[in-house]
Amino acid sequence: MSKNTTAPTQEQPTILSYVRDLPNLLSLSGLACTLLAIYFSLTGLYAAAMIGMVWAVAFDWADGLVARKLKGRTATDAKFGGQLDVVIDIVSYGVTPAILLLSYGNFQPVYLIGAFVMLAAAAIRLSYFSTYGLAGGTKYTGLALDNNSLILVFVFLFESFMPHDIFIIVLYISAVGLAILNVAEIKTPKLSGSKRNVYLLATYTLSITALYGFKLI
Repeated sequence: MSKNTTAPTQEQPTILSYVRDLPNLLSLSGLACTLLAIYFSLTGLYAAAMIGMVWAVAFDWADGLVARKLKGRTATDAKFGGQLDVVIDIVSYGVTPAILLLSYGNFQPVYLIGAFVMLAAAAIRLSYFSTYGLAGGTKYTGLALDNNSLILVFVFLFESFMPHDIFIIVLYISAVGLAILNVAEIKTPKLSGSKRNVYLLATYTLSITALYGFKLI
């Protein structure tokens, strides 16, 4: 007579246990930078907001790099980290640029259109990527959202050289143009997968921090 044996069920980890995972800590650090970027955008301290935006990208890249190098991470750990990334990305690359545009436009209703376009494009872009992943395993479909922040912080360097009424048009066109590229049927490389690009991002992040930090002095 055979015995009925049941495999022991694996205990479900607690929610906060995932905070101990280093890649997730880096993701949350990026979220903290994003929060600072939103705060400084709302208060009109745009140089500080730019620093927050570029460091949010740096931490976003770092969490993936560390996750790929860490040993002993389970499939569940990777799935949780991926979901956390998506949630943070919509805030970093959708909500933050939208708030930046609204704030610089003095919260006039006309800028709600551009803000919604950016936010909607980010949501659609992330949903598409979550469904289909990389095209051919190597390229994104549409411009990756982290490029939005990298480009916008560069565009904002010209803000002090233009009248406010002119620069808000430049910012509006740049932001909406990036949103269109986010959902366009174009193939773009995964930049964070290259060691050379990691060094370039580090150089860019430190340079942007120094330039905007000088403006804050």
